[in-house]
Amino acid sequence: MWKTYLKGFKAWLQLEKSLSDHSVTAYLHDVELLARYLSLDGGMPAPGDLTLANLQLFLRWLNELGMSAASQARIISGIRGFFTYCLAEQLISNDPSTLLEAPKTPRNLPDTLSIQEIDQLLGALDLSKPESIRNKAILETLYSCGLRVSELVNLTCSGYYPKEGFIRIIGKGNKERLVPIGSNAMKYIDQYQQHIRQHQRIQTGQEDFLFLNRSGRQLSRVMIFYLIKSLAIQAGINKNISPHTFRHSFATHLVEGGADLRAVQEMLGHESITTTEIYTHLNRDFLRDTLQKYHPSYRS
Repeated sequence: MWKTYLKGFKAWLQLEKSLSDHSVTAYLHDVELLARYLSLDGGMPAPGDLTLANLQLFLRWLNELGMSAASQARIISGIRGFFTYCLAEQLISNDPSTLLEAPKTPRNLPDTLSIQEIDQLLGALDLSKPESIRNKAILETLYSCGLRVSELVNLTCSGYYPKEGFIRIIGKGNKERLVPIGSNAMKYIDQYQQHIRQHQRIQTGQEDFLFLNRSGRQLSRVMIFYLIKSLAIQAGINKNISPHTFRHSFATHLVEGGADLRAVQEMLGHESITTTEIYTHLNRDFLRDTLQKYHPSYRS
C-alpha cells in the first residue's frame, strides 16, 4: 500500500514541485524511513490513520538509532512534505505533522572570507593562462552575485544581460530570479567570451552554457570545488572554504555594509527571510569587533 503512496509522492515532487532528482530521492528516503518504522509492529496504517502521537514515537525511534538533531530535523521536513502531498491529493483530511516539533539544532555560522582574502584568492590566478581568464570570470561572478554552485554551472549566454547589468538565475525548485552582476565580473566574462570561448569547439547541446570546460561542455560542480581549494592553498588561506563560501561572503559583506535584508534575501533566492537572518548574527559579531577595536570605552 505504501508503495502506491510513495509512487504518487514521487510524481508530485517531480511534476508539481519541479524538484531535482537529488531532492526527490531525499524526500522519498525520509518517507521510506517512516514506513519502515510503521512496519516494525507488523501493521502498516494508512497515512490517514496516523496521529501526532505516532509521529512523535517515530521521532523517538530516530533518536534511539543515534541520528543527530540535524538529521532528524531534515527527515521531519520530508515527512511534512509527504503529508502536504496527501492533503493536496485528498488522501487525508487532517495533517498529523502540523504540531510535530523538530529537535533544536545549533545554528552554525558559515565560514566567510574577508574582502582582503577574496582579493588574495583572485590574485593567485595566473592570467597569462587562458583557463585563468575563465576562472577569474567564474570567481568574480560567484562573489558578485552570491550564487549557489549549481546556479553558476547552469548559467547561460541567453541569461546574461550585460547592457542591463543582470543575469537570469534558475534556482531551487526551478524558480527564476534576476540578480545584478558586478562590473568586474562582466569585464572578465566579456574577455572570456571574446578571447577563449568563441575559439572553442562546443559540443552539441552545450552551446548556451556560459562557462565551458576544455572539451566544450558544461562545467561540473566538482571542478569549481577543486579550483577554489587549489587557489586557497596557493594564496595561503588556511580556511576550509568551498564555492558556498563565496555566497556566504557576498551576503555577509552586504549586510555589514548596511544592505536591506529583504534585498539580500531576493538576491540569494531564499524562500524565507529566516534563512537570510543568519547574516544579521554575523553582522552583530562584526559590529561588536568594531566597537572593541575603535570605541574608547572598549580600549584597555
